[in-house]
Amino acid sequence: MKRITILLGCLILCLPGLMSQELNCRVEINSDKIQGTNKQVFTTLQEAIMEYINNRKWSNAQVAINERIECTMMITVNTYADDHFACDIQVQSRRPVYNSSYSTTLFNFKDTKFEFDYREAEPLIFNENTMESNLTAVLNYYVYMILALDFDSFSPQGGSPFLELAGQVVAMGQSSMELGWKAFEDSRNRHALLSAFTDQNTAAFRQLWYNYHRKGLDEMALSVDKGRANITESLKMLKQIYDVAPMSVLLPLFKDSKLDELVNIYSKAKQTEKDEVYELLNGMYPTETTRLEKIKEVSRN
Repeated sequence: MKRITILLGCLILCLPGLMSQELNCRVEINSDKIQGTNKQVFTTLQEAIMEYINNRKWSNAQVAINERIECTMMITVNTYADDHFACDIQVQSRRPVYNSSYSTTLFNFKDTKFEFDYREAEPLIFNENTMESNLTAVLNYYVYMILALDFDSFSPQGGSPFLELAGQVVAMGQSSMELGWKAFEDSRNRHALLSAFTDQNTAAFRQLWYNYHRKGLDEMALSVDKGRANITESLKMLKQIYDVAPMSVLLPLFKDSKLDELVNIYSKAKQTEKDEVYELLNGMYPTETTRLEKIKEVSRN
C-alpha cells in the first residue's frame, strides 16, 4: 500500500499525470418521495456534487490513481420546494486490506439534518475560509472525515490535519442558522461526531482505529492469528471507551462499520476467543445479540 509511505512522510517521485485526486466518490440522489416536479434538477445536482468532490485535490498527499479512496454519498430528498432541499445523507468509505482483494468499511454514517438551497446549474464553489453554502459545507465536512478516518487507519494520528479542517467547517457552521452544526443539538450530529475524536474520554478511538486496521486486518495476510489477536485488543480498547462514554457516537459508528466484518473474522477462531469477543461485543451492543450469536457458532472446518 503506497499510501502508507505517504502517511509516514516519505517522498515519492513519480511521473507527471500519475498522481490523482484523493477520492473516487459515487453520488446517488434518490428523489422518489418528490412528485409532480421536474426531476432534471436532481440529476444536475448529482453530477455537480460528484464533480465537486472528485475533481478537487483536498490535500497535499501524493495519491496514485489506483489508490483513490472509494466512497459513496447516498442522498435521499425528503422535501423539495422553492429551491430548498431537506435530505438525509448516508456517507460510506472503504479501504483495501494489505495483500488481499478485500476492502473494509471505514465510515458508515447517516446524517438526517442535511438541508440546503440549490438552484439548477448553480456552481458549487469551494472556499476554505468562508461558508459559501450549507451544501458545500456539509460536503467539505464529510470529505475531511473520510480522509481523517482513512489516514488514521494507516498511521497513528495520521488524520489530524483533516480533523482540524473539519473543525474549521464546524466552527463556520455554528455561526449559521443551519441544522446539524450546533453543540448539544443532537448527540449524533456533525458537531458531536467531530468532538468524539478529540474528547479526552474517547480520543483513544483513533489509536484503536490504527491498531484494528494496520496491526489487525493488514497483519492477517502474514499471520491470521496475530492479526486477529490485535483486533481483539482493539475491541478491549473500545470497551474502555464504552465504560466511560456509553452514549458516544463512536460506538454506533464502529458497529455500523465493523459488526458484520467481526463475525467473519472470528469464524475460524478458537472457541475461547470466540466466547471472549462475544462477551465484549454483546456488552456494548445488547440489541445486536442475534447477529453476534454467529460469532459463537462452532466452525465446521
